[in-house]
Amino acid sequence: MTEREKMMGEEKISSVLLKLSIPAIIGMLVNAIYNVVDTAFVGMLKNTSAIAAVSVAFPMFIMIGAIGLMFGIGAGSYISRLLGEKNKKLADQTASTTFFTSLIFSIFFTIFGVKFIIPILKMFGATDTIMVFAKEYSKIIMFGSTFTIMNMTLNNTIRAEGNAKYSMMAISIGAVINIILDPIFMFAFDMGIKGAAVATVVAQSISFIFLMRYYILKKSYIHISIKYFSPCIKIYNEIMKIGVSTFARQALGSFSLGFINLAAKAYGDAAVAAMGISLRVFSLGMFVIFGYNQGFQPVVGYNYGAKKYERVKESIKVSLKWTSIFCIIITIIFNVFAKEIILVFSKDMDVVMIGEKTLRVMSMLFPLFGFQQVYAVLFQALGKGKEALTLSIARQGIFLLPAIFILSKLFQLNGVIWSQTVADFLTLILTSILAIRLHKEIKEKNTNQGV
Repeated sequence: MTEREKMMGEEKISSVLLKLSIPAIIGMLVNAIYNVVDTAFVGMLKNTSAIAAVSVAFPMFIMIGAIGLMFGIGAGSYISRLLGEKNKKLADQTASTTFFTSLIFSIFFTIFGVKFIIPILKMFGATDTIMVFAKEYSKIIMFGSTFTIMNMTLNNTIRAEGNAKYSMMAISIGAVINIILDPIFMFAFDMGIKGAAVATVVAQSISFIFLMRYYILKKSYIHISIKYFSPCIKIYNEIMKIGVSTFARQALGSFSLGFINLAAKAYGDAAVAAMGISLRVFSLGMFVIFGYNQGFQPVVGYNYGAKKYERVKESIKVSLKWTSIFCIIITIIFNVFAKEIILVFSKDMDVVMIGEKTLRVMSMLFPLFGFQQVYAVLFQALGKGKEALTLSIARQGIFLLPAIFILSKLFQLNGVIWSQTVADFLTLILTSILAIRLHKEIKEKNTNQGV
């Protein structure tokens, strides 16, 4: 038994979760910082339309990440289960197939995105005054999208083998470089909003080099090589049955943000800027949960594959407790300091007024966000594609898109502000129903095993 297998299958659950989730949380927070830092520095330009431009580009950034997460999380879930089953050969083939497929796909996506950048930005809510800045910023981000996609893919394949610390280091290095380069390119080189985009792409490329170093220097347990490239139906099916649900969740999140921008733009650039700032700040809390779940997924996936159902149940219990406590603390912070938080990004009082209200409303149901996301990821980790897909498209699609459309018609800007909270409430009901069914299934397997 390898050291990793002993850790995943025998070490105390709380200890394993901390070892894998803390680096992942830092990695996800750092990823969120890319967007938050850009917004903060663009805010120094004291131009509401420029801030709104970054808000309009945010859904595009999420869409780029969605592609990488589709390959990365889909492969990561399968690799974790394969390692639990002691099938390293197929794990090597899965990692290699994922890497080369993701690389090819990302190049085609970059070409498509650059060619159609203006229609994409219009779809995400760019007005004529916003478009000037949004095009400058987004075109450069799109040119660097291959690095972003590959980073998301490699981060998750590395985490799947239990080395979350290395992936955290790779992303953290990129974030620190981004923070350093933003003011240099924007102000010292007088590049303005374009400088923020260049800094982001340079930082992402350095993270990619660091991630590739892990495999090139053979520090990995799983190996990536062209000789393991095996584009067969079985591997793609396993990757995509989980990856598609991840992509659906992220892509719908992207479209939903775009839809929010479209609904908000009728109330001016200040409304678009305020919604974008609030969503970015709110994403810091969300990304901590996403990061935790990236540590939770391989633990629960490995033990499910190894038929250690008591460890699966304990992983769920601990995760629900920890994520709920965190979400309650963040909700209090967002409500008490909402105005001060928005003022960090903009001094425009129209932006501050709308953003302050939006942040408070959006965080109303955040105490239950941990519960919602733990089960969404749990279904992915256990290879239950149908349930994972259902939850993925529910919060940001089935419930949110109609909520934005209906509430904005009935209550104007207030309707736009309340739409995510309404969607979260409906998603919680659906999650509870699917969670009850899952626990019955795990209990039956435990009984049949004689545990």
